[in-house]
Amino acid sequence: MPEHLLIYEPRTEGHHLGWLRFLVEDLLSANYRLTLAVDLRPEAKPKLQDHLAEFVSEVQLISAYDAAGRRHDGGRADSVGFCLEQSGAERVFLAAIDEVASSCWRRAALGMYPPDTLRGRFGGIYHRPRFLVAPWWSPNRWVKSIGFRRVLQGGWLRQLLFVDEFLAASLRKQFSAAPVFFLPDACPDNFARDSRTARKKLGLPLDRRIFLCFGTGARRKGLHIAVAAWCGLPPDEPPFLLCAGQLNAQGNTSRSLEKLVKQNRAAVLDRYVSAEEEPLCFAAADIVLLPYLNHFGTSGVLSRAMAAGKMVIASDEQLLGQLTRTHGVGLLFPSGDVMQLRECIRKAAGMSTAEQASWATAARQYAAKYSRTAFREGLLIALGNAAK
Repeated sequence: MPEHLLIYEPRTEGHHLGWLRFLVEDLLSANYRLTLAVDLRPEAKPKLQDHLAEFVSEVQLISAYDAAGRRHDGGRADSVGFCLEQSGAERVFLAAIDEVASSCWRRAALGMYPPDTLRGRFGGIYHRPRFLVAPWWSPNRWVKSIGFRRVLQGGWLRQLLFVDEFLAASLRKQFSAAPVFFLPDACPDNFARDSRTARKKLGLPLDRRIFLCFGTGARRKGLHIAVAAWCGLPPDEPPFLLCAGQLNAQGNTSRSLEKLVKQNRAAVLDRYVSAEEEPLCFAAADIVLLPYLNHFGTSGVLSRAMAAGKMVIASDEQLLGQLTRTHGVGLLFPSGDVMQLRECIRKAAGMSTAEQASWATAARQYAAKYSRTAFREGLLIALGNAAK
């Protein structure tokens, strides 16, 4: 009889639904029976259905939220335990264990552990374990490290997957018996589209070098930095900025974007970008911008850029900078430095066709290494199901 697994994913913004689809697709193919604890509130459910598409009918859905719109039992690990009991599943896998991690580690440092029902029955993907690379003298790191060690070595976690291969390797050395694994941030399959066709569908110029800023307008994503860099370019320079996603731009950034659009130097898709439209945005672009601030971990935008064969211009921060540099897939600039970003934009705007082809080759090589196949293999190995 197929094992019944609960996937806990209460969020719908950013990378969350893309990763959820990967998990559902790969676990169904490995013959798991799945229940998803997700956001079924009216404003979120259409996005969930858009991403899961044909898989909606193959899984059971339960709400991660109560009637008042709050997570069950106060949220965090108690909410996960509640959903596990409600689902009747044998164990639970968190698409982002970050949802409960900080609270779990702090409480465990004080001797307060997750619900007994979760012992040995929960695991998940750890996207942003900042405390593991914080300075040793940091009180926050000290407290979380104690709790993390207790939970990891106490048999609470069934598996813990890191998207940072370098960090995963380091932890395996420290905790040789712990269920620590690496899971690549997968580049989507069949993501490439014809650039000219994509530009026509999106109403974008055919004769300009297009730079894409994709995703939400949260300050840490650096939209305001990209816009400021653009405003410093002479109006007659050829680069064209495409901003796509629920931007929520405000103040000077909003006013500057409006001005750039009027000058025919930018286009804005300020709305939810559907799963069908997403590849078109990347296909239409020549270069993808990642001007993140204080960013930890990898990026789904980076993975999509690689899947589309596009070079990036990225902040030289932590794993994002390391991956860009190691694999030679783009240009780096000091985080938050508008002038240096502007220089990178000028350099990329003036590159030759041969240079552009070279960047595309590097991107495709990256996509081949961090592929959907590699993701599936890593996931099933961690779940103890590699033979399926």
